Amino acid sequence: MNKSELVAAMAEKAGIAKKDAEKALAAFIETIEVELKNDNKVSLVGFGTFETRKRAARTGINPQTKAKITIAASKAPVFKAGKAFKDAI
Repeated sequence: MNKSELVAAMAEKAGIAKKDAEKALAAFIETIEVELKNDNKVSLVGFGTFETRKRAARTGINPQTKAKITIAASKAPVFKAGKAFKDAI
């Protein structure tokens, strides 16, 4: 399922226009991004939790040259599914 199919399904289930469903989805995604950027956790009871995890700097190897390279520390977004969501699937 791609974004346009998701918007269509949301609009049909909620009984709203596709345009409104697309705005709601965009607002949801933007809100999650802002909160994760500010190092906050977003918990949706029964669905799951969005959060960031820090990755430490590490040494890697360039597969073409076999030279060692340094990979910088970073933050990665993660999603942990809730129990109710797991059970539903």
